[in-house]
Amino acid sequence: MLSRIALKPVRSAIQPIRMTQTSATSNAASAATTESPERDLVNFPRPVRQEYPGKVRMGFIPDEWFQFFYSKTGVTGPYTFGLGLATYLCSKEIYIMEHEFYTGLSIAIMGIYAVKKLGPATAKFLDAEVAKSDAEMNAGRDMAIAEAKARIAAEKIEQDRALGMKMLFDAKRENVALQLEAAYREQLVKVFSETKKRLDYQVEVQNVQRNLEQRHVVDWVLRSVRAAVTPEQEKATLSQCIANIKSLAQQNTVRI
Repeated sequence: MLSRIALKPVRSAIQPIRMTQTSATSNAASAATTESPERDLVNFPRPVRQEYPGKVRMGFIPDEWFQFFYSKTGVTGPYTFGLGLATYLCSKEIYIMEHEFYTGLSIAIMGIYAVKKLGPATAKFLDAEVAKSDAEMNAGRDMAIAEAKARIAAEKIEQDRALGMKMLFDAKRENVALQLEAAYREQLVKVFSETKKRLDYQVEVQNVQRNLEQRHVVDWVLRSVRAAVTPEQEKATLSQCIANIKSLAQQNTVRI
């Protein structure tokens, strides 16, 4: 009882320092990638729940009590202080060793035996319960994280689909441009053929008009010549032609 009373100021002076050191070393690396860069993890670290109790000596005296005395009395200081205090309390009958003392001693021995015998199994059972409780408390967070990861993956898939749709739209635009180009060229061919047909029609019209004019001129000349020739000239010309034919015939006969 007195050791615990003496230990209270010691723990109040030493325990926060030990907690700060363990927290700084365990959380500085893990929280550096998730915490904000403005957070001071060295001076204000996150608290860490201890899985195991602190180190003790002689089975029940905390190691912090010895560390507190080392800087002031040396290595033998804690043992001298404990032995002297126990001797003083017993010699001055401040602490009387009556029958309850031996009852407490026997109870302490049974407690130590129970701790040594049943402690590991009990600790294993309690650790399993703590792990189960932690898993139940973290189940909601893990589910939320899993859902967030699933949404991120779905979002990435949708982004890939959107990128594919963009490429598809580009291909459709190119196909439409090719169709417009084909339609434009088809219209050009159609305009060329229609223009050629009209030009050919004009050429045919001009040729027909020229032929008609030539035929009309020829007929006019023939009619004019026929009108200008009299019957006497026609007979004289006919007679001259017959005479020429006869002379040609005689010449051919002589040659033969």
